[in-house]
Amino acid sequence: MSDHFRQAGDDVDVPGSRTIMIAGDESSGSLRRTATAIQGLSPGYFPFVMATSIISTGTFLLGPSWLSRALLAIASAGFVVLIVAIVIQLVLFRPNVAASFRDPGRVFGLFAIAAGMNVLGLRLADAGHPLAMGILAGVAAAVWLGLTYGVPASLLARSRDSVLGDVNGTWLLWVVATQSLSVVASTLVRTWPSRSGLLAPFAVGLWSIGLVLYLLLVSLILQRWLTVPVTPQTLSPPYWILMGATAIIVLAGAHILALPAAPAVVRATAGFVEGFSFALWAFGTWWIPLLVVLSFLRHIRHHWPLSYEPALWSVVFPLGMYSVATLTFGKVAHLAFMEPLSRFMLWVAVAAWVAVAAEFLARTLGVTGFSPRGMTGPMNNSSHRGNHDPRRWGGGTGGYGFLAMPQ
Repeated sequence: MSDHFRQAGDDVDVPGSRTIMIAGDESSGSLRRTATAIQGLSPGYFPFVMATSIISTGTFLLGPSWLSRALLAIASAGFVVLIVAIVIQLVLFRPNVAASFRDPGRVFGLFAIAAGMNVLGLRLADAGHPLAMGILAGVAAAVWLGLTYGVPASLLARSRDSVLGDVNGTWLLWVVATQSLSVVASTLVRTWPSRSGLLAPFAVGLWSIGLVLYLLLVSLILQRWLTVPVTPQTLSPPYWILMGATAIIVLAGAHILALPAAPAVVRATAGFVEGFSFALWAFGTWWIPLLVVLSFLRHIRHHWPLSYEPALWSVVFPLGMYSVATLTFGKVAHLAFMEPLSRFMLWVAVAAWVAVAAEFLARTLGVTGFSPRGMTGPMNNSSHRGNHDPRRWGGGTGGYGFLAMPQ
């Protein structure tokens, strides 16, 4: 049941909702903005945690260490804020969340919550806090388990004939969340070697599930591209997860290959894991130029405005993940050429992070607004938006959408 905020003296009644009386223009406006922000919160901000954490991991491995520590602090703070906001949203604005769960174009964005917990947890483990990683992994596993069966069930229960038109890059967050659990399971083997007989099969099994999911979902995405008209709106930032998902598959494979004492399940699958990991690394590398071309077509040829939206973190995360995965797999497979490439891609990811964060801060500080009223170009034209409302929780077919704040 959602709350309706209004000033004292206003005569507004919202059926089925509680009304909170707020005296004073300043406090009322501040609370209304906060309530609107939380109500419109998008899971697209969890890739912010993912992107910041993985770049922190990359700078932990390659330097500089001060940047790694700063990014870890930012990621941790952002995670706490998002978790608090999500809890408030679940309590006060449950219908919004329920509506998103029924929308196949948005529901897969929820997997970013589990993935964000795991990627942050892995960085905390590197910082000497394996217990924190274990706790986050336990919660992430519960979220993943509920979503991994609940989401397909919700799609199959729909009355519509097809959801092909709703397929987008956020569907691949299912793969990212699955593989992040595999990486965590492998990392926990080094923390609790006495449980390797249980954790190693989990790591290999989750890696295998994530691999098959990637192949299935990429086939759906390609089918959508070939059968449903592709517009600038639909060529949204989450499609960069096509590359990011391959990168985390490679990272999970590298962690499996690096397991100490080589459990039986690893010995049985090592050749397959190593070979397929390299194949996915090559495929992910192949994606990068194509995704750059698609971004060029969207923003340059079709003049789609390059404005801040939470989904942009879905571009930053794959860049950082590609760097860390390339470095880690290169060391395990003894491929020396991968380290220089990893260093280069890490700084590309840092530059992307700085650019997106600067735009976010500019909008937050009021240089421009989150509202589409502050934008120019086709986003401000309803004929280009169609049925896509960027203020909806989770966005539309284009990805996560914006966090709209009243001005």
